[in-house]
Amino acid sequence: MTSMTTTPSGGPAARTVLSVNLNKVALVRNTRHLGIPSVTRAATLCLQAGANGITVHPRPDERHIRGDDVRDLAVLLQAWPEREFNIEGNPFQNLMDCVHDLLERKLPVHQVTFVPDSEDQFTSDHGWNFPADAERLRPLIAQAHAWGLRVSLFMDADLTAMAAAKAVGADRVELYTEPYATAWGTPQQDAQLARFAQAAQVALAVGLGVNAGHDLNRDNLSAFLQAVPGVAEVSIGHALIADALELGYSATVQDYLRCITQGH
Repeated sequence: MTSMTTTPSGGPAARTVLSVNLNKVALVRNTRHLGIPSVTRAATLCLQAGANGITVHPRPDERHIRGDDVRDLAVLLQAWPEREFNIEGNPFQNLMDCVHDLLERKLPVHQVTFVPDSEDQFTSDHGWNFPADAERLRPLIAQAHAWGLRVSLFMDADLTAMAAAKAVGADRVELYTEPYATAWGTPQQDAQLARFAQAAQVALAVGLGVNAGHDLNRDNLSAFLQAVPGVAEVSIGHALIADALELGYSATVQDYLRCITQGH
């Protein structure tokens, strides 16, 4: 199904795809030494239910996703060639080595999402800062391109930064959506939606693809996609895994796909 939004060239935009972030599955598993719940089993069930891809964010302390998980998921995704593997992280920490290891093993990676989090950061809570981060990001983006990968930069909904993200070589931006999620159901909701819609419009106009993620859920996702044009991908983890504890992976993924359809 295609959406009613358009690309910068005026053609129809493809339907938003769902990438499931499995960090929280690994977090629960790591509280014991039994190997359950299984990250690869969770990925398999999500893919079977229609998820378009898998996202992980391996941090240096391996508090949730570990290096072995990244490799095991890449091996799994060889059997799903039409689905994508998105690896998030700080390219100045362990991300580039993690990705290079997969490529050396000839395992699939499709997108890297550069996130400016510190090693001990609780969760990602801000985007890159331009122009301050531009020159140090440029060679790493070029390296990822040399590996044949799409590069997305985790960004605040800052209209003034989109052209700079494009100039430094990014293919996409992932809009950090927690401010919208926090405003959901409050008088600030419409203003936040307008802010994100404007940021997406500017990103599309300069030739960037638009991803989105952080605290999107079954309540707020459809409204976001209805208001924000051209969203290529949403990456959802915490809320989706929390829902799966009650509904199961299959029913949860299918309901998020329903929300995406409703958003178009």
